[in-house]
Amino acid sequence: MLSEFKKFAMRGNVVDLAIGVIIGAAFSGIVNSLVSDIFMPIIGWITGGLDFTNYFIALGKNVTATSYAEAQKQGAVIGYGRFITLAVNFLIIAWILFLVVRGINRLKAKEEAAPETPADVVLLAEIRDLLAAKKAV
Repeated sequence: MLSEFKKFAMRGNVVDLAIGVIIGAAFSGIVNSLVSDIFMPIIGWITGGLDFTNYFIALGKNVTATSYAEAQKQGAVIGYGRFITLAVNFLIIAWILFLVVRGINRLKAKEEAAPETPADVVLLAEIRDLLAAKKAV
């Protein structure tokens, strides 16, 4: 059973998947920083200083805080500002992955395209065919 597990774990797909997960986790931190530290402040500035992190709906009358973190301590709240930020994160990640897959597909298409036959090879093939036809007559 141990040797079977070792064989499974060392297969190329499993190792590739593990590397992808690790790189994805690192990439997630970069995208989170990009969204929270660059995009959201710009969006907030364009919209007149809106800070999406503190957008919430209080579900109880005892929630009087103005910041999302404090409001969570006081009672039940719906933090839709955080949802907006995460939605922007998702869109950025999806766009970048789309561009990566698109680039890979273009590279594969170029590799798979059959190279054109040089003109001298085409000419030699025609001469061969003519000579073969002459011998047959």
